[in-house]
Amino acid sequence: MNAPEKLTLRIKLPSASGKLEEFRLSAPRDFGTAGRKTFNRIALAAAHVVADPLALGNPWLDTAVDWEATTAYRRYLWSLGLGVAEAMDTAQRGMGLDWNNSLELIRRSVEASGDIEGAVLFNGAGTDQLAPSDGVTLDEVVAAYEEQCEAIEYLGGRIVLMASRALAACARSPDDYHRVYSRILSQLKQPVIIHWLGEMFDPQLAGYWGERDHGRAMEVALAVIEANPAKVDGIKISLLDRQREIDMRRRLPEHVRMYTGDDFNYAELIEGDTQGHSDALLGIFDAIAPAASAALAQLAKGDAKGFRDILAPTVPLARHIFAAPTRFYKTGLVFLAWLNGHQEHFVMIGGQQSARSLADLSETFRLADAAGLLRDPGVAAARMKHLLAINGVGG
Repeated sequence: MNAPEKLTLRIKLPSASGKLEEFRLSAPRDFGTAGRKTFNRIALAAAHVVADPLALGNPWLDTAVDWEATTAYRRYLWSLGLGVAEAMDTAQRGMGLDWNNSLELIRRSVEASGDIEGAVLFNGAGTDQLAPSDGVTLDEVVAAYEEQCEAIEYLGGRIVLMASRALAACARSPDDYHRVYSRILSQLKQPVIIHWLGEMFDPQLAGYWGERDHGRAMEVALAVIEANPAKVDGIKISLLDRQREIDMRRRLPEHVRMYTGDDFNYAELIEGDTQGHSDALLGIFDAIAPAASAALAQLAKGDAKGFRDILAPTVPLARHIFAAPTRFYKTGLVFLAWLNGHQEHFVMIGGQQSARSLADLSETFRLADAAGLLRDPGVAAARMKHLLAINGVGG
């Protein structure tokens, strides 16, 4: 990419007032070179998928993935020392990506990871081949989980046990969650990461663990873990509730990790306190990968201030991208991947590129610039101008 005009590059962007206002871009931040780094935290980036913009079909109904570009992005994340959490909600699982395409995605990522020394990969197993309804039985939920777990293990993959919309629809009590999770966990070859995805990320998961109150739900999740300690590597909670995560982290069995899924408060949760810290499995790491890698390397060196200096400017960006309706955060992630040249288009599965407004995306642009994350401001500005122009906005 060409070097940007660091001091004079300007663009007119929609503002909160509904008018175009001039914005001057900053120089990108130097996060260092790619390469394997030593971290003292496990850091997994939930990765997005790249759509195929030239595929035939109905973009709202049909799934078309650019497999080559999608795999290339995983290789990029691994090159920064981050692990990959595959086929999760960040990959539009349940919002355009079905189980068959998820399995193909997992197969390709498992294969790609074999070429990269030290590559860490976990893969989402759920029940999304089963339509959620009151008529679904617990045995059908178990069978759906078994099918996906068996397929992933057959490929040699590690598992993230994802929350189930079908289970949320048919479970009648916390005991039903105990029954299903204990049955699945008892069969798995390697310890898994359990994923508790809050209703802000997926409204169909409201009342998960059989409780509407998150405090009571946490007691159910802890009981499931304590009943199956050898089968649980950790739990990822995505509730955007800093204190809830800390409270649960302090009560986990000694060997069980807390993987933060809090895209609002990840910096302080990863740094931790005198009583412990969270590891990370985050969608925002997809967008801030260079900063996350550099910050984690500083933390591993004992430089907590350096960690904060790098990661703190990314938090306003993350809080904007994951603002309500939170489930549309994927649009912001793909938008930034396009601005930074990781893909040649801003098209998403299910037409989800339209899920955020031009004003919203303009603020994402500003905040990414403030965090030093537009790696070539000239390219980013040109692409942003193009997006505005095709929507009839310019000046």
